[in-house]
Amino acid sequence: MPKLVLIIGPQAVGKMTVGQELAKLTGYKLFYNHMTIEMVRLIFDYDKKVYQRMNKLIRDEVFKEFAKSNEKGIIFTGCFDFGKHFEEEKAQTDNWMSLFEESYVIELEATLEERLKRNKTDNRLKYKESKRDLEWSENDLLKSMERHRLNSNPGEGEKIFKNYLKIVNTDISAIDTAKIIKEKFNL
Repeated sequence: MPKLVLIIGPQAVGKMTVGQELAKLTGYKLFYNHMTIEMVRLIFDYDKKVYQRMNKLIRDEVFKEFAKSNEKGIIFTGCFDFGKHFEEEKAQTDNWMSLFEESYVIELEATLEERLKRNKTDNRLKYKESKRDLEWSENDLLKSMERHRLNSNPGEGEKIFKNYLKIVNTDISAIDTAKIIKEKFNL
């Protein structure tokens, strides 16, 4: 039965890039959040309820089918709101994790200064078309800090998730972060 690895954290913390490196190290498939975001946003406006519903529906179906496959594992990246949307986020995450025999949650955290730099990297812009409007993307990153709490408080993550690891990756490369994850969970 395949394993599920969730990499969570705020925008531009390096979730997808770490996921890319982890996929190379493990042979797991990478399912980064913008794979559905970019597809659905071309059809439905980002702020509309139907956009959110379709995005969730596609992700749910991918996880249901993948959990029944003979694949080794899947890595999913996305934000997780530890603030006002916590109950909804936790229920969704629990639903996905319940499909898999083993699941792991890795939370990434980096300084705002580093995230603003990473928001402009070639790798990010290559795979995330909606982030190519750098002015919008930076404003969205900054505004989300007012609306959401996308990193846990000290000791909080361990209480919420089984098989949890938090990495402050401000000064750690994506490949080294992936190696830490692989070793910690023996992936």
